[in-house]
Amino acid sequence: MPRYCALFGSINVGGNRLKMADLRYALEREDFENIETVVASGNVLFDYDERPTDGLEDLFSYMMAERFDIKSFVAVRSRDELEAAITGNPFAADGAENMVHTQFLGQQPSEAQFADMLAAYAGRGPERLALGDRALYIDFVDGAGNSKLTGPFLERRLGCPGTARNIRSLRRILEKMDA
Repeated sequence: MPRYCALFGSINVGGNRLKMADLRYALEREDFENIETVVASGNVLFDYDERPTDGLEDLFSYMMAERFDIKSFVAVRSRDELEAAITGNPFAADGAENMVHTQFLGQQPSEAQFADMLAAYAGRGPERLALGDRALYIDFVDGAGNSKLTGPFLERRLGCPGTARNIRSLRRILEKMDA
């Protein structure tokens, strides 16, 4: 049975408090197996029958709204997709692990959407950006907390929701998937 990672956005930030034990229990009731949370920020590993990850994203988002009254984008990636998001990040080699992020996206933006987003953000900050496979690679350089590059700005410009994790966290999640 394949192993997947679900990356929940908007969990334990902005007032959306959710105990990982409650999330694990909800997933067990939906017949997910071998459930393991990684830190308390909405990273969940699980086994499930092989299926497209975007269908699982819809299922998790629906579950979050119905069970917990939390509107959350959930990115689901297979082990290989997660590894590709790490190795494909062009800033991972020379950026700080806590500053280099992958923003997992709900769909693949077009090159035109990406170019428009870059043009709209030009001159606003030092971030380095690159487009990946259903991902945006970001080196925040001066820190994500100091950046003007926000989730709502990216969602408006790219036309889809997303949730970000830094390279350090992604490597830790991948190690747990391989354990």
